[in-house]
Amino acid sequence: MSKKLLPLADATDLADDAACSTSLVAEPLTESEAAGLAAVFKALADPVRLRLFSLVASHAGGEACVCDLAASFDVTQPTISHHLKVLREAGLLDSERRGTWIYYRARPEALAQLSVLLAPQAAAA
Repeated sequence: MSKKLLPLADATDLADDAACSTSLVAEPLTESEAAGLAAVFKALADPVRLRLFSLVASHAGGEACVCDLAASFDVTQPTISHHLKVLREAGLLDSERRGTWIYYRARPEALAQLSVLLAPQAAAA
């Protein structure tokens, strides 16, 4: 199973000012960038997944266990796990197994790339 990464920049590019100024309004996406981003937006387009992503990203300590998340939804724990897997495969979450539980955390580089992508282009200084 392969992990789909956001196609805009890698983590080392995020510190580069030039990479941080690229947004949708700065230049049009290439066909491959659009296809990659569509998969990310598709993962976030489901209300349960969007809420899960928000819960994980805002959870105390920056990570959450499935056991912390399941009580917030009217779906079964296997359904929660499926949605978390979709978010992980889209490159939005990382996971780590600790004993019988899996802990999830939002990938900072994914959040940064989405922020840069969706931000209006800043006026030239």
